[in-house]
Amino acid sequence: MQKRSLNIPAMADALPGTADIAIILGSGLGPFADTLADATSVKTNDLPGYPVSTVAGHAGKIVFGKLGQARVMAFQGRIHMYEGYSPEQVSIPVRLAHAKGARQLIVTNACGGISKRFRAGDLMVIEDHINLQFRNPLRGPQVSGDSRWPDMCDCYSEELKQLAERAAREQGIRVQRGTLAAVLGPTYETPAEIQMLARMGADGVCMSTVPEVITAAAIGMQVLGLSCVTNAAAGVTGERLSHEEVQAVAAQAAADFGKLVSRIMYVLQDGGWGMGDGR
Repeated sequence: MQKRSLNIPAMADALPGTADIAIILGSGLGPFADTLADATSVKTNDLPGYPVSTVAGHAGKIVFGKLGQARVMAFQGRIHMYEGYSPEQVSIPVRLAHAKGARQLIVTNACGGISKRFRAGDLMVIEDHINLQFRNPLRGPQVSGDSRWPDMCDCYSEELKQLAERAAREQGIRVQRGTLAAVLGPTYETPAEIQMLARMGADGVCMSTVPEVITAAAIGMQVLGLSCVTNAAAGVTGERLSHEEVQAVAAQAAADFGKLVSRIMYVLQDGGWGMGDGR
């Protein structure tokens, strides 16, 4: 099997900046990129070989900017397999971020809440995931520099999970850990499928994120995963689901999300909590 050439070096050369931290912004969470200082953006349509995002709420831009001293690379809109792209194409942002210097990655998404612990607008720190997309971006010939068999036990960094929880407490933001199930989509799940996912141990469900995290594990990036719970999943409350609702709730949660991510990035770049942290 011949692995498709993604031409990451050519795409990286077309981008204007470098990064310490990268963030992939899920449905409705794109406005975070607008908070970056000294920002420069590039339309992904202008990058040779970069897949076109076709989903409402995904702007199709890469923004370089700063939060404090942190150089941030923000993907304002992601690519999904349900749009017809391969797992390798979906994972291009991760490889691009790594090529531009980022060694820490924050992946975000909008997810349906399976566990009744969660309500619409909550933020979930991803503890682990269940890959029910049944596809893997590492399939095929090994890419130079990748681990062939990456260990997925700590694919969501425990250090970063604890950092996110501490930052949330500091900001007065409610977060809980949970396990994320990823399905292919684009249909929402049936109530029976949600019951199955609950029995498997999933707290939330999305249609993204997992291929990106697998790729990050293979190339040695430290990952933090954050989900915005935008709705109760099918059958949990009996209400019908819509993408418009997903975007609307994510937009309402954007302020807390932005405060949390900003604080996390400040701490990551400073290497500590600094003076006045209560220690």
